[in-house]
Amino acid sequence: MQLVKKSYTDETDENLMREVIQGNSRAFSEIYDRWSKPMLNYFYKMLWQDREKAEDFMQEIFTKIIHKPQLYNPSRAFKTWIYSVANNMCKNEYRRADVRKGTSNSLHDNIIVHDSSAPDKEHDKNIFNHRLKEELELLSENHKKTFILRFKHDLSIKDIAEILETSEGTVKSRIFYTLKKLGKNLKEFSPVAKTIMVGMCLIKLVQYII
Repeated sequence: MQLVKKSYTDETDENLMREVIQGNSRAFSEIYDRWSKPMLNYFYKMLWQDREKAEDFMQEIFTKIIHKPQLYNPSRAFKTWIYSVANNMCKNEYRRADVRKGTSNSLHDNIIVHDSSAPDKEHDKNIFNHRLKEELELLSENHKKTFILRFKHDLSIKDIAEILETSEGTVKSRIFYTLKKLGKNLKEFSPVAKTIMVGMCLIKLVQYII
């Protein structure tokens, strides 16, 4: 009788990790397929848009998973756990970079505002995006991380609080502070440009504060 191989495509991440801990290589392959791209994007945004470094860190995190799967706590959601590991990897890299360069690190966040405006407004939109990026660079590391996790990776307030090991109230206050500061410092732009940015943020934020 021919044995039918088990499919892992419908399994939860948590169940897959339980299989990985037992040495199941096919379960690991499924985890890799699901999470390699999100991790690559996360490291790319966090590590100065250095593609090569992002790829190295993405491979490193999965090397950790396959060699030390027991580090995963089955009581935690896999999503928040893997972002927590990635966050700690980035913090260690910032410290190493500080030692190498003797300067403060910054996160180069490529925040892109999607707009259906006419082509003749493309130049203004590019200038606005550049200024938005500059303003984000002036924020503290924690405020920038919170902004990236919420608006670039679409994580919930609860998940971000767990990843950054802080309270949900702190996460909300960081987001409010960031939006208020951005609104104040970008007031020289037209109401249309400001509406694009504020709308992009508030639509998601309201879901968690009402």
